[in-house]
Amino acid sequence: MNDSAGPAGADRRQFITQSGLLLGAAVAGSSLSLLGCADNAGQTAGAAAQEPGKASDEKEGGEDVSANEDLMREHGLLKRVLIMYDTMADRVTGGQELDRDVAAQSAGIIREFVEDYHERIEEQHLFARFLKAGKMTELVNTLQVQHDRGRILTSRMLLALKAPRLSKAAQQQVVADMRQFYRMYTPHEAREDTELYPALHQLVSRHEYDSMGEEFEKIEHQKFGQGGFELYLSKVTDLEKKLGTWDLNQYTPII
Repeated sequence: MNDSAGPAGADRRQFITQSGLLLGAAVAGSSLSLLGCADNAGQTAGAAAQEPGKASDEKEGGEDVSANEDLMREHGLLKRVLIMYDTMADRVTGGQELDRDVAAQSAGIIREFVEDYHERIEEQHLFARFLKAGKMTELVNTLQVQHDRGRILTSRMLLALKAPRLSKAAQQQVVADMRQFYRMYTPHEAREDTELYPALHQLVSRHEYDSMGEEFEKIEHQKFGQGGFELYLSKVTDLEKKLGTWDLNQYTPII
């Protein structure tokens, strides 16, 4: 006789079915729980793996700059002083008096930041490498001579501007020195930016190039403290505003 027939058989089948459903639900619940743990663990591991990358991104977004970028932004500061030199010279030629304060401070920035810092780095860390390797020696020698001549012009200007009284002849000499400095350094820095600096990549290894950038920053901090470039950029900006060369719109041609 088949025991599945009748009420007893139906009850038995119902019990087996319910038991199977409960067991399946329990297994499914355990599987979901395990999957959830694994997913959480994966997220935790992923977050941990991303942390170094995040730190690296934050470092890259900081103040670290390459050797050439460091030198070229300093050239940008020099260009802005050259514009002030050119403007002051034009005004004196046009019959105005020389702004002695702006002239003296501008020449002081050239001496302190450009000649005693920026150019020393070029001479000791770039020129020396090129000369040792026998590369671009004619260009390097010319650049060195121009550094030396520039220092003579700056010394002459500073000496004249420190005098209690600036005679007409002395003022004309300062203006002549400004024009010579401007005329020499405009092509000087352009040649460095387009020929010398790019060639540095072929002269040194990637590791040495990166180390040079770090060394330049270290020298800057030792000489001027933290934010030396920003300090002198602020000084230049203040002088530009006083002289009237800061507003970039004035250089846009009306067409």
